[in-house]
Formats: sequence, structure tokens, C-alpha cells
Amino acid sequence: PGAPASPSWVMDTRDLAAELRALLARIDALVAQMQRLQDENRSLRQQYDQMAGERAQLLAKQEQARSRVEAM
Repeated sequence: PGAPASPSWVMDTRDLAAELRALLARIDALVAQMQRLQDENRSLRQQYDQMAGERAQLLAKQEQARSRVEAM
């Protein structure tokens, strides 16, 4: 009669290997995306810090100008 049929939930070794390869590819893609997002986040934080410094300088200049106008 031949070998007994496997239950439907038992995966063929080839199917399992293919699924593992697909999962590894997805993990690699997610790791690459995470790295890109970390780099972008770092860049955005640097831009924010620079703009916050520029804003503080502009506010100080504005206050100096206001003081000079009031002193007139």
C-alpha cells in the first residue's frame, strides 16, 4: 500500500526550507529598513538641534533690537 500519508499540518522539508528563506529575507529587509530609519532619525535630530540653536540666536537678536528701539 505504500507509505502512510502525513497529516496536513506536517510540512515537507522543502516547504520548510523555502519558508525559512523567505523569513530570513524579510528579516534582512527589516534590518536594512531599521538602519535607514535610524540614520534618518539621527540626521533629523541634528537638523533640529541646529535649527533650535539658530532660533535661539534670532530670538536674542530680536530682543536686542527691541531693547534698542525702546531706548530711543
